[in-house]
Amino acid sequence: MTAHKVVTHDEWVAARKKHLAKEKEFTRLRDQLSKERRELPWEPVEKDYLLEGENGKLTLTEIFDGRGQLVVYHAMFNPDTATDHTPWTRDAACYVCSNWMDNFNGVTTHLNHRDITMVAISRAPYPKIAAYRQRMGWTFPWYSSAGTDFNFDYHVSFRDAELKAGQVEYNYRPREWGMTEAPGISVFRREDGRVYHTYSAYERGLDMLNVAYHYMDLVPKGRDEQDGGASWIRRHDEYPD
Repeated sequence: MTAHKVVTHDEWVAARKKHLAKEKEFTRLRDQLSKERRELPWEPVEKDYLLEGENGKLTLTEIFDGRGQLVVYHAMFNPDTATDHTPWTRDAACYVCSNWMDNFNGVTTHLNHRDITMVAISRAPYPKIAAYRQRMGWTFPWYSSAGTDFNFDYHVSFRDAELKAGQVEYNYRPREWGMTEAPGISVFRREDGRVYHTYSAYERGLDMLNVAYHYMDLVPKGRDEQDGGASWIRRHDEYPD
């Protein structure tokens, strides 16, 4: 028998309404937070990064693809630093990042029609990116930032000196980090011929971008990650069944 509390229908409705009041309060707070996020100041992007994709090398301005807003998912993928202990390999991006990319792959067309270009950017050479993108069946643009400072400037890649010093700047604070790459998302705006950085988020700040997690939060077992964290996640072609 279930150990969970079981009640009559009327008791269930009463409990649901009580929780609904909190959900409505959260929705209002989320709307206010989103409004304040949109009102954050912008910083100009001073460097002219050259990024490689399926159409060759493009500037950051060019990968907006004619739109005014750009969302970049910083995917952890660097074959040069892959080991048995990194979530990425020489031929495959981080398996957790791959789960996040699965979550936005199908919505990019809708974003495009709201003046938003959604891309991924990694330090891996573009041929490695192209091969893995084909394997996963993804259609969103994915660029290589190899040879540029892009990942370092947005604090999702770390140089040897930082790692040897024992601390990197990640999620707006100095902290220990044992790998060359970290996950994140950055947002840019193109206006009057200039590009501006408007927002970046890391760690749990990425939760809102994973639709699968929101479905898990609805069901009785939740994310069910108490013991193993996200270790249950696999690349979508690596689950045993």
